[in-house]
Amino acid sequence: MRGSRTKTDRHALTCVRQRTRCGRQIVLMLAMVVVFCQICPGNSIVFRDVTKETGITFRHTDGSSGKRYLMETVAGGLALFDYDNDGDVDIYFLNGEPLKGTKFDVPPKNALYRNEGDWKFTDVTEEARVGDTGYGLGVAAGDYDNDGDLDIYVNNHGPNVLYRNDGGGTFTDVTERAGVANGSHTGAGTCFLDMDKDGDLDLYASNYFDFSYEKHRTGVADGYPVYISPASYPAATDTLYRNNGDGTFTDVSKSAGVAEQASWGMGMVCGDYDNDGDTDIYVANDGAGNFLFENDGTGKFEDMGLMAGVAYDTHGDGQGSMGADFGDYDNDGLLDFYVTSYQGQLATLYKNLGDNAFDDVTRLTGAGEGTVAHVTWGNSLVDFDNDGDRDIFVACGHLLDNVDLFDDRSTYLATNVILMNTGDGKFVNVSKQSGDGMKVKLSSRGAGFDDLDNDGDVDVVILNSRREPTILKNDSPSEGHWLQVRLRGVKTNRDGVGSRVKVVAGDLTLHDEVHSGRGYQSHYGMRLHFGLGGREKVDRIEVRWIGGAVDVFKDIAVDQLLTITEGTGPD
Repeated sequence: MRGSRTKTDRHALTCVRQRTRCGRQIVLMLAMVVVFCQICPGNSIVFRDVTKETGITFRHTDGSSGKRYLMETVAGGLALFDYDNDGDVDIYFLNGEPLKGTKFDVPPKNALYRNEGDWKFTDVTEEARVGDTGYGLGVAAGDYDNDGDLDIYVNNHGPNVLYRNDGGGTFTDVTERAGVANGSHTGAGTCFLDMDKDGDLDLYASNYFDFSYEKHRTGVADGYPVYISPASYPAATDTLYRNNGDGTFTDVSKSAGVAEQASWGMGMVCGDYDNDGDTDIYVANDGAGNFLFENDGTGKFEDMGLMAGVAYDTHGDGQGSMGADFGDYDNDGLLDFYVTSYQGQLATLYKNLGDNAFDDVTRLTGAGEGTVAHVTWGNSLVDFDNDGDRDIFVACGHLLDNVDLFDDRSTYLATNVILMNTGDGKFVNVSKQSGDGMKVKLSSRGAGFDDLDNDGDVDVVILNSRREPTILKNDSPSEGHWLQVRLRGVKTNRDGVGSRVKVVAGDLTLHDEVHSGRGYQSHYGMRLHFGLGGREKVDRIEVRWIGGAVDVFKDIAVDQLLTITEGTGPD
């Protein structure tokens, strides 16, 4: 994929191939724009850039020294979660340690910002003890010990870190005791999931490649130095840890079936794609077929990506896949995949057809509009305007910091993309009409989506490579009603990760699932958000817990955050 002139196998995408295809893809994209061009029905999605108002001073570094080590291009992710259980969503940013040849007076570290309300955040990294100085790539939050607060797992280039939340606003590094350091891989996305439905959270870490300074080299494009393709390094197998229930984990990658496949793993998401009551695993692989590990219900997995139609795009090509999200864009009760990719490729929407099959409907729906010229990263399927259907957000920014010198079809800095769902299974690009927040031009990577100010709509946080983050307040004028649902497991894991929620409001039926880790190497959205449009009450909520139990509640008021406890009901 990246700036290399060497083709390792038919799935490895090189810079030369990308530049050759780019023109054809742009022609196809222009044709699609003509098909889907329509007058936007008002500015129904509006984001305002409030970064300077927040007090957040974090600045990302990729640890680079000009040597062009490949991991610099893919850093990094962020997590949105309520670490102190005060009802506000806090922000955890990943950072990159100095790589060989780089020196810092003060070593970069990850940063945790506590949400104080009213769009003000306080840096609590030191007091919380989560300032890891490793090279952060992926992150997930989950209550692995079921003690009522969320813990943090960081997937690094180098040993990973597990922070146990001690309550009271502090964490303890328990990596060694838990046994989840994962060696010296270059990490990527990570997720907590309950793979065997035993009530505690297991842990999956995708691995990008096995790097060594001795094997490092750079590529050349039109005489300019560029990062080489990941296919120039050995592919890595991913790692799956089973929770032993005593604070420790066991590596079950081989016995569970995930170590049978090796690739260049990036973002990932876990969810029940086949509606059989257990959690499956989807991994976006860079320049090769994506994995869809189907769970047999006991924590044993088989890769069904090719058979299901989500390994390759509609042309049968392995994309430079980056981030992955899982949501029901067309409200048919089946959760679909949205996957971001490399320049010259459309970010891809895979429609779930049922019967373990998906269809690439990107061009049919317009779900890739505005993405082909960019490298695309963080993403999500979110109802930003509370009208009852999910829109799409895509974070953009090239990984080649000198691409402007030799390719006039893309730029290192880029604005992001918002695609509004028109309600009939189609999307329209409203980025230019969606406020000053969509005019920010940086090189974005991970992105998170949650209601930061508890006003009933979903806001956005973006980690930008080598720069300050972007904080976007959702100022959409929609007057649609909404409902947010937070699960509290009793027999199942504490936060109901892997549980499915169905909301019925008149003629509208919505489905969602609790994820831990998603998008591009990030974590967000454990409070499920449902836009309801003009519907003034919820007739029925059905919760299918990951353990198999089902709870049903009726006649629920709208415009509230509802906490549902397993076997008991709304608090």
